[in-house]
Amino acid sequence: MTPVQTILGANGPIGEELARELHRRFTHDIRLVGRKPAKVNDGDELVVADLTDPEATERAVASSEIAYLTVGLPMDSALWEQKFPVMMRNVIDACATHGTKLVFFDNTYMYPGTPTPQTESIAFAPNGRKGRVRARLATMLLDAMAEGRLEALICRAPEFYGPGKTKSLTNSLVFDRIEAGKIPLVPVSARTRRSLIWTPDASRAMALLGNTPDAYGQTWHLPIDPDRMTYAQLIHIAGEVTGRRIRYVVLPELLLTLGGRVNAQLREVTELLPRYRGDNVFDASAFTARFPDFPVTTYREGITELLTRGGR
Repeated sequence: MTPVQTILGANGPIGEELARELHRRFTHDIRLVGRKPAKVNDGDELVVADLTDPEATERAVASSEIAYLTVGLPMDSALWEQKFPVMMRNVIDACATHGTKLVFFDNTYMYPGTPTPQTESIAFAPNGRKGRVRARLATMLLDAMAEGRLEALICRAPEFYGPGKTKSLTNSLVFDRIEAGKIPLVPVSARTRRSLIWTPDASRAMALLGNTPDAYGQTWHLPIDPDRMTYAQLIHIAGEVTGRRIRYVVLPELLLTLGGRVNAQLREVTELLPRYRGDNVFDASAFTARFPDFPVTTYREGITELLTRGGR
């Protein structure tokens, strides 16, 4: 059987673009795994599997050269605590059984919400339940790697912005509202520097790392535009590319926190608010040094695609 590259959790914004990039540059033998997987490329193999089921996970990973774990869950702390560690354990076990390399797509929820620059070696200091779950998942995988159970790497990304199915506070409160002709709502501060990743860049970088043998055995921060901007600057660019004067409203942290007491969806966001008080400095210089020719989408390019070129 021909080895395949398998995407576990294939139909979110990261998984879909990853499937396109793998097909463009690395292989046409691609397996998409999920509860309701759908083809991205014509030749994709589809496998229905629940990753909380160890036998289903093992079948999904079988004959895979590389597995990419890109599963997302709704912003629900209890759901994360219940499902994510089980999924990670099952995926680690399946990859160890089949000799499959694992590429784990991670976020920064376990990092301290301070202006301290975030490098791959920064200590975990989660500020809430979801951050503690993410720290646990990363630690589970790092421990399995240290034990020699499998060959793996971690790809870590800051907050998303981007086209298609991309979901984040920045997309929903700022760019989606600008596109709809509404006043953008800025969380906490318009004057602190943000680190945002264009989702197609994240997927392209993950495909590259997964197919680079010497990238394994470590954590990588995925590449972003190094010219970190404030929300005020990003909205100014949005005004330039749309030819509109765009006013914005800042939502104070206290207002968001109080709102979380009566709104469950807003409550799930409150643990992330400290990172909006000050500069958020995500350092991807290690990736840039290793892959100096990797093209990174600038904020101006990304905003232009979102707002004037049908990026949705």
